[in-house]
Amino acid sequence: MTTSRPVSLAQRRRYRWINIGVVIGSALVCTLLLPMRLPGMVLLGVGPSWLLVWLVAWSVQRTGVEGAIAGFILGLVHDGLTGYFPTHTLGLTLVGFLTARIQKQRFIQEDFISVAIIVFGMTVIAQTVMALQITAHQLVISSSPYPGVPAIWLQHQRIALSSAILSSLWAPAIYYPLSRWWAHYEQIMSPPSS
Repeated sequence: MTTSRPVSLAQRRRYRWINIGVVIGSALVCTLLLPMRLPGMVLLGVGPSWLLVWLVAWSVQRTGVEGAIAGFILGLVHDGLTGYFPTHTLGLTLVGFLTARIQKQRFIQEDFISVAIIVFGMTVIAQTVMALQITAHQLVISSSPYPGVPAIWLQHQRIALSSAILSSLWAPAIYYPLSRWWAHYEQIMSPPSS
């Protein structure tokens, strides 16, 4: 094991700015990946939920409130790209909170397979929140442009499973570099032991 040498205040500031750049830059990359449909990234016409994968990677190491805030912000970004109804904000806020709670309760360890399982489950939850919004819209508004309730839930099954499978398969590509960086950042920023 290597001994850590003291880090100066200027280096801590530099690392803090680098961390902000990594967080914003990685979220931006995930945002830019959303509309892309590259080979191997599509299953039944559905792509991975990149922002959800990023959110799980973030929330696994944070508190429930921090996860919910990140989910809310990413939901607004996603809605800005796709439209405001049905909103992604509700589902991503719930996913951020639940992911942090699962990790804080230590139900699941922090490794690739566990993160892939969390991403799979959270994708299904986020897509279910979307389907519930569309169902409520269909039931409340008579002139709804959406299909009937049975068709909504049949489509939900296809979309949720396709997105969950792809998102969980691609999760390590986002999770591994971010978790390594955040572990290094925490090591640098931790106060020196006496």
